Amino acid sequence: MIPPKPPARPRRISLWRYMRLFRRDILSAQPAHLYHAWMAEFRTPFFRSYMINDPALVRRVLNERPDDFPKSGRVTEGLRLLLGQSVFLTNGAKWKRQRRIIDPAFEGGRLRDTFPAMLAAADAAVARLGTMTEGPIEIEAEASHVAADIIFRTLFSIPIEHRLAGEVFAAFHAHQRSQQILNLAAFLPLPTWMPRLFRREARATARHIRRLIHELTAARLAEIASGSAPDDLATKIMTTTDPETGDRFDLSEMFDQVAIFFLAGHETSASAQSWALFLLATHPEWQDRVANEASGLGRSFSSLSNLKITRDVFREALRLYPPVPMMVREAARPEEFRARAVAPGGQIVISPWHIHRHERLWDNPDAFDPARWQSDAGKASAREAFLPFSSGPRVCTGAGFAMVEGVVVLSRIVGAFRIEAVEGRVPVPVAHLTVRAQDGIWLRLTRRDSTAG
Repeated sequence: MIPPKPPARPRRISLWRYMRLFRRDILSAQPAHLYHAWMAEFRTPFFRSYMINDPALVRRVLNERPDDFPKSGRVTEGLRLLLGQSVFLTNGAKWKRQRRIIDPAFEGGRLRDTFPAMLAAADAAVARLGTMTEGPIEIEAEASHVAADIIFRTLFSIPIEHRLAGEVFAAFHAHQRSQQILNLAAFLPLPTWMPRLFRREARATARHIRRLIHELTAARLAEIASGSAPDDLATKIMTTTDPETGDRFDLSEMFDQVAIFFLAGHETSASAQSWALFLLATHPEWQDRVANEASGLGRSFSSLSNLKITRDVFREALRLYPPVPMMVREAARPEEFRARAVAPGGQIVISPWHIHRHERLWDNPDAFDPARWQSDAGKASAREAFLPFSSGPRVCTGAGFAMVEGVVVLSRIVGAFRIEAVEGRVPVPVAHLTVRAQDGIWLRLTRRDSTAG
């Protein structure tokens, strides 16, 4: 079975039609030729955007000259309501300072420290799913639950059943339902003083989430001051000093960072895990291989090395369904891309969705084939055209964390249950904050025999 992807739009449509499609779903708003083109230009009365699939151009923007291509405010404007001045939205010196403080918390040794909490959350998910084997399960909701549980256990040493953790989780889902994908500023040159016309519900849920995060963060700072704080990611980040200035995050800065840790660590992980489980449900031969490997996951971090097939399956899920389908940068100076002039202010779109399925960059790009990751051709394609966590200095600081989490959760769930797709309910991918299914991903779980896998 070829995994589903959204239908492409006609190549030529009006700007008004494109804006409506884009605000609803940025994937189906794109024409089919982008899966073959090295570059495409899109013009509006107010700006021009350039999608670049050429690996050399992607390297220039993300790896070689990132300071000349800061994050675009057109796209990030809509996220400031919730994320404030978090590391996901800032540029320049402010962003570099934030990364100097945050990055040490996600170094290799810290991943080893977070492994027991990930395992505990995965085991809790298996126990919870074990009560849901009577009928179809909407797996995106369950993946969101376990991903949020992992974030709270590793960041604040509390399970999702904790009062504040549960409230943040519920409030975030309410915010998702009310938050538009893009704000009006993505299309129009609005001055900074003009209101951004966020929906009333989105404003209310964002305020509620930030109040809850403020409460969590303030409580942890008090524990740090008293010497009673647990040695988790939150404590590490709050106590790390900038090696250049000696400063730490203050309370306001810290709860901006916690907001993006929750968004990036929960929303993106849930997307990847959901699609990985669907792909295994529709490819039972690979599901059996993951199940047979599951017994190799023990209580030690080193046991992850036994899960090579599971890791390749998860990579293939990230290739076909990258949680963040597009990244937008802005040209800070005049550029030339493939003999085409790009003026300052030009919007540079890098689409992992299209690059990961590009006909010139991958063999059989729309097929689910975890074996490609061990082939010479697949390894070459991965070096040129695999960026689920971005690349260069702005690569996701939690990329290693996400890979470990994905493999652990996938191994535990598939080791415990046989997974089947629900007939007649083929998920259609759409892009909201991440790549999700239009009407959910419905699966049926049955417990494996105790002697299997």
